[in-house]
Formats: sequence, structure tokens, C-alpha cells
Amino acid sequence: MFDKLDNLLIRFEELMGELSEPTVTSNPERFRMLMKEQSDLTPIVNAYKEYKKCKQDIEDSLAMLEEESDEDMREMVKETLSESKKRVEELEREMKILLLPKDPNDDKNVIVEIRAGAGGDEAALFAAEIYRMYVHYAESRRWKVELMNVDEIGIGGMKEVQFTIIGQGAYSVMKYESGVHRVQRVPETESGGRIHTSTISVAVMPEVDDDIDIVIEDKDIRIDVMRASGNGGQCVNTTDSAVRLTHYPTGIVVYSQTEKSQLQNKAKAFALLRAKLYDIEQQQRHDAEAELRKSQIGTGDRSEKIRTYNFPQGRVTDHRIGLTIYKLDKVLNGDIQEIIDACIAADQAAKLSKMNETA
Repeated sequence: MFDKLDNLLIRFEELMGELSEPTVTSNPERFRMLMKEQSDLTPIVNAYKEYKKCKQDIEDSLAMLEEESDEDMREMVKETLSESKKRVEELEREMKILLLPKDPNDDKNVIVEIRAGAGGDEAALFAAEIYRMYVHYAESRRWKVELMNVDEIGIGGMKEVQFTIIGQGAYSVMKYESGVHRVQRVPETESGGRIHTSTISVAVMPEVDDDIDIVIEDKDIRIDVMRASGNGGQCVNTTDSAVRLTHYPTGIVVYSQTEKSQLQNKAKAFALLRAKLYDIEQQQRHDAEAELRKSQIGTGDRSEKIRTYNFPQGRVTDHRIGLTIYKLDKVLNGDIQEIIDACIAADQAAKLSKMNETA
């Protein structure tokens, strides 16, 4: 590990030298790549520098204890020694986590698709609540949300909704939301007061940039244009602005109608289709790497039940990590960071364990 850290430190110094050269800004693409590499290396380099300082502090403290006879001074040195040893242990774990292989999609924006499952109208109402939960969470992170498509029902629910979250590192956080979400509550339409269980599915897909090669042949696609349906306003459903794409090889059908412009809807529909095709590729790769998939939290089977929202008890339970919290109202208002942090910690622990097994 320390050989690798030394090499990263050398590379970081090289980067700083390159970035200080006056000519580097004349090549915007190279400048961007160097800045990104510097940004990626900064946390691990800072941790390693602090680690080396703490190790030096430990040596200095031990030397002082051998020479110092004054008891008050010896107590101060012992306190410093204890703090340095504790910090060294913390930094060793932190550096191991920082050295874990990074998901190449972590920095990307995401496309989220929510679909109502079992439970009819109640599932559609819950889908709308989870959509609003993610919008509130994105706002708390100062991320931008762009609606791509929504199929609403008359009582305020959503049969399905697709939207983009634009923000640095959105995928690194939101990927833990993929899976089946379950709600347990008494529906407003239930006269007998019985608790019903309904489900929705959430798919979180990285937005496909130009650096990812997803080829869509003209012969493989059908493009239909039509008038938007549902709540339009401002001429949305009075012109042929809605776009539907059918991808013959996979049978995927995507639809976009949220913009007044057919061109904008077409761009959104293709972005969603590219994300779905890339997601299929990723799932196939994960299936081929069964052991890797088992060691990860939240990037597995889309049919996996990951979370239950129990209204009578005000409880939210994440089944993957055994976490239960009793603040349902806050969670549905977008306060999901505690759950996501716990998923990240569990994921890192599983990967560290896997790395130690193969070491």
C-alpha cells in the first residue's frame, strides 16, 4: 500500500508542476484532465501527508520520553503520543478506503426511473411521494432536477416518472437507491382501516456521456411524434411535440413529452434510451462478475427489496444493511443522507473485507 502511496505522491507533485506551466491553459482538454486528476488525488495525498506527520510525531514523542525526566512534561508527551497513534489508525483505514477501485460512473449525473408496482393507485401515489423525496434531497445538495417524462393518474399519483439529477457525484450517492421500495400503510380509500402493502421500483442509471460508446443504429430505432397527453398547459398538448422511441433489438420504448419543443423531447428521449442500453450492459457485466456483485451494496438485482416505509410505526428500514430509523416524515421530505451514508459505509466495509481476503 505504501509503495502505491509514494507513487501517488510523486504523481501529485508532477501534476502540480504541469499545472503551473503557462502553456497548459492553451490546451483546454488537457487542462481539464489534469485538474480532474489533481482533484481525484488530493484527498489521498492529504491523508498520506498527515499520516507521515503523525508517524514522525510518534517517533519524536518516544525519543522525548527516553530523555525527559519531568513528570508533567512526560504526561504531555504521552498524551500527544496517544493522540498520534489513534490518528494513525484512523488514517490507515481512511487511506485503504480512498485506494479502493473507484466506480468510473461515480462522478456522472443520473437518470432515475420510478415505476409503480403492486398496489394499483396506492402504488402510484407512493411513486409520486418517492419522486418528491428525491427532488427535495437533490435540492438539499444543490443539484438540479429535470423532468423527462411522467405518466400521472388523476388523484395525484404517478404510474411512472423519469427524471435527470444533475450534480457532481450524483451517481456515487444515488446508485444506492436502485431496487424495490415497499410501503405499508392504510390507504385513504380503505374504509376498513386495514394496512396495505404496495411496491414501486427505482432504477438509477448513470447519464451516458460522449466518452461512453453506445451506438444506436438508425435501422434499429423507430421515432414517433404525437401530441402530449395529461396536464400540459402552455401549448404542450396542442402540438405534436411528444416523442416516442422504440428500440427494436431490446424492445425498449421510451417517451418524452415534458418540453414544448419536439427537438428537446427527442434529445431527452435519446438520453434516456442511451442510459437504459448502458444500464443493460452494466447489469450483464455484473452478472458475469458474481463475486464482485455479492460484495457490493445497492448495485445488485433490481428486483431486490431494499427498503420498507412503515407509516403506522413511522419507521424506515433498509433491509440490505439492517438499518431502522424512526423519522419517516423527515425521510419522505428528502432527509435520506443518514441512510445513504450507512449504505456507503457498508459497501466500503464489504469491499475492504473482500480486498483483505484476496491480499
